Amino acid sequence: MNVELITKEDLRNLKTELLSEIRQLIKPGESENRQWLKSADVRKLLNISPGTLQNLRINGTLRYTKIGGMMYYKMEDITMLLEGNP
Repeated sequence: MNVELITKEDLRNLKTELLSEIRQLIKPGESENRQWLKSADVRKLLNISPGTLQNLRINGTLRYTKIGGMMYYKMEDITMLLEGNP
C-alpha cells in the first residue's frame, strides 16, 4: 500500500491554483459588469447544490439581498469567500 502525505503547503498550492483558474473563468471584465449574481449563477460558479448555497446563507457565510422572490449575491462577497476572507 502506497501512502502519500498532504502538507499544509500542498493545500496552499491547491488553493492558489484553484483561485487562479476561477479568476480566469470569471474574467476581470465580466466581474465588473456583473456586480450582482442570481442564485443559479452562484451555484454554477462555485459548483455547489441549492442546499449548500442555502446553508451558506443561513450560517452567514455568504451575504445576500432578497428582492421579491429572487436572491442576489455580490460578486465581491463571493470572491472574498473563495479567498478565505469571509
